[in-house]
Amino acid sequence: MVLDKKVAEQTINYLTQINAIKLNTKNPFTWTSGIKSPIYCDNRLLLSYPEIRKFIAEKMSEIIKNKYGENISITGVATGAIAIGALIAERLNLPYSYVRPEPKNHGLKNQIEGFIDKGSEVIVIEDLISTGKSSLNAINALRDESFNVSGMLSIFSYNFDFANQRFQNENIPINSLADFNTLVEMILSKGSISEDELKQQLKEYLAKRKEANADEAAKKVKGKVVGGTRGNAVLEFVSGAPVKEQVIERSPDIFDYDELSRYG
Repeated sequence: MVLDKKVAEQTINYLTQINAIKLNTKNPFTWTSGIKSPIYCDNRLLLSYPEIRKFIAEKMSEIIKNKYGENISITGVATGAIAIGALIAERLNLPYSYVRPEPKNHGLKNQIEGFIDKGSEVIVIEDLISTGKSSLNAINALRDESFNVSGMLSIFSYNFDFANQRFQNENIPINSLADFNTLVEMILSKGSISEDELKQQLKEYLAKRKEANADEAAKKVKGKVVGGTRGNAVLEFVSGAPVKEQVIERSPDIFDYDELSRYG
Protein backbone atom coordinates (compact mmCIF):
# COMPACT_ATOMS: atom_id res chain seq x y z
CA MET A 1 0.00 0.00 0.00
CA VAL A 2 1.22 3.46 -0.90
CA LEU A 3 1.01 5.85 2.05
CA ASP A 4 1.78 9.17 0.34
CA LYS A 5 0.68 9.87 -3.25
CA LYS A 6 3.11 12.77 -3.72
CA VAL A 7 6.03 10.65 -2.55
CA ALA A 8 4.88 7.86 -4.89
CA GLU A 9 4.78 10.23 -7.86
CA GLN A 10 8.19 11.70 -7.05
CA THR A 11 9.64 8.21 -6.67
CA ILE A 12 8.34 7.22 -10.10
CA ASN A 13 9.60 10.49 -11.59
CA TYR A 14 13.07 9.70 -10.29
CA LEU A 15 13.00 6.07 -11.45
CA THR A 16 11.78 7.12 -14.89
CA GLN A 17 14.39 9.86 -15.08
CA ILE A 18 17.25 7.36 -14.68
CA ASN A 19 15.54 4.77 -16.90
CA ALA A 20 15.05 2.36 -14.02
CA ILE A 21 11.48 1.73 -15.21
CA LYS A 22 11.19 0.32 -18.70
CA LEU A 23 8.09 -0.42 -20.80
CA ASN A 24 8.31 -2.72 -23.80
CA THR A 25 5.19 -4.61 -24.87
CA LYS A 26 6.76 -5.91 -28.10
CA ASN A 27 9.77 -7.58 -26.50
CA PRO A 28 8.78 -8.39 -22.90
CA PHE A 29 11.30 -8.80 -20.13
CA THR A 30 11.77 -12.06 -18.23
CA TRP A 31 11.75 -11.77 -14.45
CA THR A 32 13.68 -14.04 -12.10
CA SER A 33 10.43 -15.89 -11.41
CA GLY A 34 10.13 -16.75 -15.12
CA ILE A 35 7.24 -14.37 -15.68
CA LYS A 36 7.44 -12.45 -18.94
CA SER A 37 6.37 -8.84 -18.45
CA PRO A 38 6.16 -5.69 -20.59
CA ILE A 39 7.30 -3.74 -17.52
CA TYR A 40 10.70 -3.96 -15.87
CA CYS A 41 11.86 -2.00 -12.84
CA ASP A 42 15.55 -2.02 -11.91
CA ASN A 43 15.81 -0.07 -8.66
CA ARG A 44 19.50 -0.89 -8.25
CA LEU A 45 20.25 1.94 -10.67
CA LEU A 46 19.19 4.55 -8.11
CA LEU A 47 22.26 3.75 -6.00
CA SER A 48 24.41 5.54 -8.57
CA TYR A 49 22.55 8.84 -8.09
CA PRO A 50 23.24 10.57 -4.74
CA GLU A 51 20.15 12.82 -4.79
CA ILE A 52 17.81 9.95 -5.63
CA ARG A 53 19.22 7.40 -3.19
CA LYS A 54 19.11 10.07 -0.47
CA PHE A 55 15.44 10.75 -1.24
CA ILE A 56 14.52 7.05 -1.21
CA ALA A 57 16.40 6.32 2.02
CA GLU A 58 14.95 9.41 3.68
CA LYS A 59 11.33 8.64 2.79
CA MET A 60 11.60 4.98 3.72
CA SER A 61 13.24 5.94 7.02
CA GLU A 62 10.40 8.34 7.79
CA ILE A 63 7.81 5.61 7.21
CA ILE A 64 9.65 3.15 9.44
CA LYS A 65 10.12 5.66 12.25
CA ASN A 66 6.48 6.78 12.13
CA LYS A 67 4.98 3.28 11.89
CA TYR A 68 7.35 1.16 13.97
CA GLY A 69 9.29 3.43 16.30
CA GLU A 70 12.93 2.96 17.27
CA ASN A 71 13.13 -0.41 19.06
CA ILE A 72 13.55 -2.37 15.85
CA SER A 73 16.18 -3.77 13.51
CA ILE A 74 16.43 -3.45 9.74
CA THR A 75 16.97 -6.40 7.39
CA GLY A 76 17.51 -6.12 3.63
CA VAL A 77 16.62 -8.81 1.12
CA ALA A 78 19.55 -9.86 -1.08
CA THR A 79 20.67 -8.67 -3.40
CA GLY A 80 18.63 -5.70 -4.55
CA ALA A 81 17.80 -4.32 -1.11
CA ILE A 82 21.13 -4.85 0.65
CA ALA A 83 22.43 -1.36 -0.07
CA ILE A 84 19.23 0.62 0.43
CA GLY A 85 18.57 -1.31 3.65
CA ALA A 86 22.01 -0.35 4.95
CA LEU A 87 21.39 3.31 4.09
CA ILE A 88 18.10 3.23 6.02
CA ALA A 89 19.67 1.53 9.04
CA GLU A 90 22.48 4.08 9.04
CA ARG A 91 20.05 6.98 8.86
CA LEU A 92 17.99 5.57 11.75
CA ASN A 93 21.05 4.35 13.69
CA LEU A 94 19.63 0.84 13.93
CA PRO A 95 21.11 -2.68 13.79
CA TYR A 96 21.26 -4.13 10.29
CA SER A 97 21.44 -7.52 8.60
CA TYR A 98 20.58 -8.98 5.23
CA VAL A 99 19.08 -12.27 4.09
CA ARG A 100 20.36 -14.44 1.25
CA PRO A 101 17.97 -16.47 -0.93
CA GLU A 102 19.52 -19.59 0.60
CA PRO A 103 22.37 -20.47 2.98
CA LYS A 104 25.89 -20.30 1.61
CA ASN A 105 27.37 -23.66 0.68
CA HIS A 106 30.74 -22.83 2.22
CA GLY A 107 32.24 -21.13 5.27
CA LEU A 108 29.73 -20.63 8.07
CA LYS A 109 26.87 -21.46 5.67
CA ASN A 110 24.89 -18.45 6.83
CA GLN A 111 21.66 -17.33 5.23
CA ILE A 112 21.30 -14.30 7.48
CA GLU A 113 24.38 -12.07 7.50
CA GLY A 114 24.99 -9.70 10.39
CA PHE A 115 24.19 -9.86 14.10
CA ILE A 116 20.78 -9.08 15.57
CA ASP A 117 19.54 -10.30 18.95
CA LYS A 118 17.19 -13.26 18.77
CA GLY A 119 13.58 -12.25 19.24
CA SER A 120 14.19 -8.75 17.90
CA GLU A 121 11.46 -6.92 16.02
CA VAL A 122 12.56 -6.72 12.38
CA ILE A 123 11.41 -4.57 9.47
CA VAL A 124 12.28 -6.12 6.12
CA ILE A 125 13.39 -3.90 3.23
CA GLU A 126 12.81 -4.84 -0.42
CA ASP A 127 13.70 -2.93 -3.54
CA LEU A 128 10.80 -4.49 -5.44
CA ILE A 129 7.77 -6.66 -4.75
CA SER A 130 6.39 -8.69 -7.64
CA THR A 131 5.13 -12.21 -6.87
CA GLY A 132 6.30 -11.94 -3.26
CA LYS A 133 8.05 -15.30 -3.38
CA SER A 134 11.60 -14.08 -2.66
CA SER A 135 10.33 -11.66 -0.02
CA LEU A 136 8.46 -14.37 1.85
CA ASN A 137 11.47 -16.65 1.55
CA ALA A 138 13.47 -14.03 3.45
CA ILE A 139 10.70 -13.56 6.01
CA ASN A 140 10.51 -17.31 6.65
CA ALA A 141 14.28 -17.48 7.10
CA LEU A 142 14.07 -14.74 9.73
CA ARG A 143 11.18 -16.42 11.51
CA ASP A 144 13.04 -19.73 11.53
CA GLU A 145 15.77 -17.96 13.50
CA SER A 146 13.23 -16.60 16.02
CA PHE A 147 13.03 -13.03 14.73
CA ASN A 148 9.73 -11.17 14.91
CA VAL A 149 8.98 -9.76 11.45
CA SER A 150 6.61 -6.84 11.96
CA GLY A 151 6.38 -5.53 8.40
CA MET A 152 7.92 -5.06 4.99
CA LEU A 153 8.68 -1.86 3.10
CA SER A 154 9.64 -1.70 -0.57
CA ILE A 155 10.60 0.99 -3.04
CA PHE A 156 8.18 -0.25 -5.69
CA SER A 157 5.41 -2.84 -5.84
CA TYR A 158 3.64 -4.30 -8.86
CA ASN A 159 0.63 -4.62 -6.57
CA PHE A 160 -0.37 -8.12 -7.65
CA ASP A 161 -3.52 -9.17 -5.82
CA PHE A 162 -2.18 -12.68 -5.32
CA ALA A 163 1.09 -11.34 -3.88
CA ASN A 164 -0.78 -9.05 -1.49
CA GLN A 165 -2.84 -12.05 -0.42
CA ARG A 166 0.32 -14.05 0.26
CA PHE A 167 1.55 -11.40 2.69
CA GLN A 168 -1.88 -11.11 4.26
CA ASN A 169 -1.96 -14.86 4.81
CA GLU A 170 1.38 -14.57 6.63
CA ASN A 171 0.16 -11.57 8.65
CA ILE A 172 2.84 -9.28 7.20
CA PRO A 173 1.84 -5.64 6.63
CA ILE A 174 3.43 -4.30 3.44
CA ASN A 175 3.95 -0.73 2.27
CA SER A 176 5.72 0.73 -0.74
CA LEU A 177 6.95 4.17 -1.71
CA ALA A 178 5.38 3.70 -5.16
CA ASP A 179 3.34 1.11 -7.03
CA PHE A 180 2.24 0.08 -10.47
CA ASN A 181 -1.15 1.76 -10.23
CA THR A 182 0.52 5.13 -9.67
CA LEU A 183 2.86 4.46 -12.59
CA VAL A 184 -0.04 3.83 -14.98
CA GLU A 185 -1.88 6.92 -13.78
CA MET A 186 1.20 9.02 -14.47
CA ILE A 187 1.79 7.48 -17.89
CA LEU A 188 -1.75 8.31 -18.93
CA SER A 189 -1.83 11.78 -17.35
CA LYS A 190 1.38 12.88 -19.05
CA GLY A 191 -0.08 12.08 -22.44
CA SER A 192 3.05 10.22 -23.54
CA ILE A 193 0.67 7.42 -24.39
CA SER A 194 -3.12 7.50 -24.49
CA GLU A 195 -5.37 5.00 -22.79
CA ASP A 196 -6.38 3.61 -26.18
CA GLU A 197 -2.73 3.29 -27.23
CA LEU A 198 -1.87 1.52 -24.00
CA LYS A 199 -4.75 -0.89 -24.47
CA GLN A 200 -3.72 -1.48 -28.09
CA GLN A 201 -0.13 -2.24 -27.08
CA LEU A 202 -1.37 -4.73 -24.54
CA LYS A 203 -3.67 -6.38 -27.08
CA GLU A 204 -0.71 -6.75 -29.43
CA TYR A 205 1.37 -8.15 -26.58
CA LEU A 206 -1.26 -10.73 -25.68
CA ALA A 207 -1.68 -11.64 -29.36
CA LYS A 208 2.06 -12.19 -29.68
CA ARG A 209 2.05 -14.52 -26.71
CA LYS A 210 -0.88 -16.40 -28.16
CA GLU A 211 1.00 -16.91 -31.41
CA ALA A 212 3.82 -18.40 -29.34
CA ASN A 213 1.38 -21.12 -28.19
CA ALA A 214 1.20 -19.83 -24.63
CA ASP A 215 -2.56 -20.30 -24.95
CA GLU A 216 -2.04 -24.03 -25.53
CA ALA A 217 -0.12 -24.22 -22.26
CA ALA A 218 -2.93 -22.33 -20.57
CA LYS A 219 -5.54 -24.82 -21.75
CA LYS A 220 -3.74 -27.58 -19.88
CA VAL A 221 -4.40 -25.82 -16.60
CA LYS A 222 -7.63 -24.05 -17.54
CA GLY A 223 -9.52 -22.89 -14.49
CA LYS A 224 -6.38 -22.96 -12.34
CA VAL A 225 -4.38 -20.03 -13.64
CA VAL A 226 -5.29 -16.56 -14.77
CA GLY A 227 -2.61 -13.95 -15.27
CA GLY A 228 1.11 -14.09 -14.86
CA THR A 229 2.33 -10.78 -16.28
CA ARG A 230 1.95 -7.09 -15.79
CA GLY A 231 0.12 -6.86 -19.11
CA ASN A 232 -3.23 -7.97 -17.78
CA ALA A 233 -2.75 -5.91 -14.63
CA VAL A 234 -2.42 -2.80 -16.78
CA LEU A 235 -5.43 -3.94 -18.74
CA GLU A 236 -7.38 -4.29 -15.52
CA PHE A 237 -6.35 -0.85 -14.35
CA VAL A 238 -7.13 1.12 -17.49
CA SER A 239 -10.28 -0.77 -18.44
CA GLY A 240 -11.73 -1.66 -15.06
CA ALA A 241 -11.93 -5.31 -16.09
CA PRO A 242 -11.70 -7.68 -13.10
CA VAL A 243 -8.66 -9.69 -14.18
CA LYS A 244 -7.95 -12.19 -11.43
CA GLU A 245 -4.47 -13.57 -10.97
CA GLN A 246 -3.28 -16.73 -9.30
CA VAL A 247 0.07 -18.47 -9.24
CA ILE A 248 1.15 -22.05 -9.57
CA GLU A 249 4.83 -22.57 -8.89
CA ARG A 250 5.53 -24.91 -11.78
CA SER A 251 4.50 -22.45 -14.46
CA PRO A 252 4.03 -18.79 -13.48
CA ASP A 253 4.08 -17.62 -17.09
CA ILE A 254 0.70 -18.89 -18.28
CA PHE A 255 -2.43 -17.09 -19.40
CA ASP A 256 -6.00 -18.27 -19.48
CA TYR A 257 -6.78 -16.71 -22.84
CA ASP A 258 -10.45 -17.60 -22.71
CA GLU A 259 -10.68 -15.37 -19.64
CA LEU A 260 -8.50 -12.56 -21.02
CA SER A 261 -10.23 -12.51 -24.41
CA ARG A 262 -13.32 -11.09 -22.74
CA TYR A 263 -11.38 -7.88 -22.13
CA GLY A 264 -9.51 -7.69 -25.45
